Amino acid sequence: QVQLVESGGGLVQAGGSLRLSCAASGRTFSSYTMGWFRQAPGKEREFVAAISVSGRTYYADSVKGRFTISRDNAKNTVYLQMNSLKPEDTAVYYCAADRYYSGSYFSRDEYDYWGQGTQVTVSS
Repeated sequence: QVQLVESGGGLVQAGGSLRLSCAASGRTFSSYTMGWFRQAPGKEREFVAAISVSGRTYYADSVKGRFTISRDNAKNTVYLQMNSLKPEDTAVYYCAADRYYSGSYFSRDEYDYWGQGTQVTVSS
């Protein structure tokens, strides 16, 4: 069992930056593919970014070039650095962990564990 706790959300003006953190429990963090998803009001939860065990990164087209995902296995933490934020980035952001990666890093069904989410609000 893995528990995930997100932090770092908040209110920021358009063009600003935020860094989200996701702390994971357990001693096998380094063996998990980690992902970030987001859900805006009235919309489905969507893929944002993922990072593999080897450190390979993947991004949704909507955030490519603005967001950066990284991980620190010594701290059992994954990060999402968000720059040049736009009002359309407003959503609850969720961290997710995938124990048995099968290639569908962009799919919610790929992930086994989820955090409770952290709100990000970008004002125009």
